[in-house]
Amino acid sequence: MINTVIVTGGEETEEYFKNIFYNNKFQNIIAVDKGLEILDKCNIEPNYIIGDFDSINKNIFLKYCNKDIEIIKLNPEKDYTDTHMAIKLAIDLKSTDIIIIGAIGTRIDHVLGNINILKECMDNGIDAKIVNFNNEIKLINKNTTIKKDENYKYISIIPLTSKVEDVTLKGFKYELNKYTLEIGNSLGISNEQILEEASIELKNGILIIIKSKD
Repeated sequence: MINTVIVTGGEETEEYFKNIFYNNKFQNIIAVDKGLEILDKCNIEPNYIIGDFDSINKNIFLKYCNKDIEIIKLNPEKDYTDTHMAIKLAIDLKSTDIIIIGAIGTRIDHVLGNINILKECMDNGIDAKIVNFNNEIKLINKNTTIKKDENYKYISIIPLTSKVEDVTLKGFKYELNKYTLEIGNSLGISNEQILEEASIELKNGILIIIKSKD
């Protein structure tokens, strides 16, 4: 198992970052542009730094230029976002699990883009999720068992594809039985897991699974 963490430029507290790194052992730490700043503040050194470096504090960036860290500078006029390129790097590193921190911020276009990028991880057989203090986001395209996590009050399912066929929910406050969930339907928002082990079954399509604290 090769665990990789990708740290982007979203706002997160030092306490949250330290908790993530305390509870996980990462073989690869990838800083994406401004994400290097929070790593530096927490005294965590990345293995890779990637981005077009248009938003990072230049003094912090220069601090790492003389270290044994691979720096990948991207052209600002590119087809993919910095975070997407970081995911491609993680895939090239043969990652089996990826946690992306800071990809939920004030830029809604980037948030939606980052959720869509998770599909590339799925297509490569990688278990990937986006996390911040309040949320955990991942994609599923097959039957999945979910263990109850007391850190999260709500769990929502939203179709990523135009429709997701035969969705069955067991172990939730609001259950479903072979329901076809289509884009434009808010039925899957704000459910609650009531059993220690719940299941989400589906026949075709991709679901966005969002766990939320509030």
